[in-house]
Amino acid sequence: MNILLAVAGLLLLAVPASAQDWAQWRGPHRDGTVTAGALPKAWPSAVSRLWRVDVGEGYSSPVVADGRVFVHGRRDPEELITAVDFLSGRVLWQQTYQAPFAKNQYAVRMAKGPNSTPLVVGQHVYTLGVTGVLSAWRMSDGTLAWRKDYSPSVNTSKLFCGTAMSPMVEGGNLIVQVGSDVHGGRVIAIDPATGTERWTWKGPGPGYASPIVITAQTVRQIVTLTNQSIVGIDPKTGGSLWSVAFPDDWHENIVTPIWTGTHLVVSGVRQGTHAYTLAHVAGKWQATQAWKNADVTMYMSAPVVSDGTLYAMSNKRKGQFVALDASDGSIRWATEGREGDHASILMGPAHVMFLTNSGDLVVARKDASKFVEDRRIEVADAETWAMPAFVPGGVIVRDAQGVMRLQWAN
Repeated sequence: MNILLAVAGLLLLAVPASAQDWAQWRGPHRDGTVTAGALPKAWPSAVSRLWRVDVGEGYSSPVVADGRVFVHGRRDPEELITAVDFLSGRVLWQQTYQAPFAKNQYAVRMAKGPNSTPLVVGQHVYTLGVTGVLSAWRMSDGTLAWRKDYSPSVNTSKLFCGTAMSPMVEGGNLIVQVGSDVHGGRVIAIDPATGTERWTWKGPGPGYASPIVITAQTVRQIVTLTNQSIVGIDPKTGGSLWSVAFPDDWHENIVTPIWTGTHLVVSGVRQGTHAYTLAHVAGKWQATQAWKNADVTMYMSAPVVSDGTLYAMSNKRKGQFVALDASDGSIRWATEGREGDHASILMGPAHVMFLTNSGDLVVARKDASKFVEDRRIEVADAETWAMPAFVPGGVIVRDAQGVMRLQWAN
């Protein structure tokens, strides 16, 4: 493969911590946007591996903060959180805890998690395990600050892969979504310092999607998917603002929604892709469907949006990269297919990047009229289901068992 083993002493370059932080799911803004400073000026044809660390199995994405890389993994029956020095790849600390999880017969080809990406806020890193164990770890030494065990609310009768949402912070609160089809679902606001619950929204059980925060008509609101609906929640009180039916028989609402500034876009493997406008009318919020494209069915891959174009991956034809007009949902272009089961989709100022589950980083131009592939870089020789973390000079990639820091090769 086209990965060059580099001499660490020559290639480990210091990067200011503020420039390299990638502290949550889908990056700094939780929308797949990569800043220009974290991208190469010219895309190379290969990468150099600076270090690799075994962190156990799982689909949790790496996060980067304060000169460290944090990864949540599993060595059955335990889950583990590992802190790695960004420059050297040295393991700074590692903590484990018991997390027994019985794999469902319909998910035998999948790992037992964890699925949720850690969140770094202040001096703590927060993890949410596959069974619903929420932990706050001190970044400095990995000691446990507090823990909430939501595992009694997790039932895998249809939530085959367990808990998957990635925590976020909003208004000084840590936001998590837990529950099941049997016990119902909860979105909970928690004091990040103490673990004290501040408010709870109750509704249908969760899917696998992660919540986002949007501003509609100057009003902040949490938007997330349950296994039956799309909901808007007041981030200050936990009160319900609006709800739209979005059922899936197998409770596979996986794709993180995205806000274009005028439309809320959601998608599912059996529902197609939908867009809604949000308006506050006569004292009530209304979500109105603006368009639907039944031919584009996003399964696991969350899209990105730029200049009125949605860049996404449809699971049709064994994986198609597609571009949609964000105003009406029409297809602007689509690749032939066979790109894989999943792609982590990110974007910079001029390009959209697709990391396929087979380890290829596809770099395409932001072009609404046609698909133009500028580079296809092999970054791993094992499955890559986790979202990569882009940092100045390279990228952090997690494959089936390990996490790697890769540098753009000259």
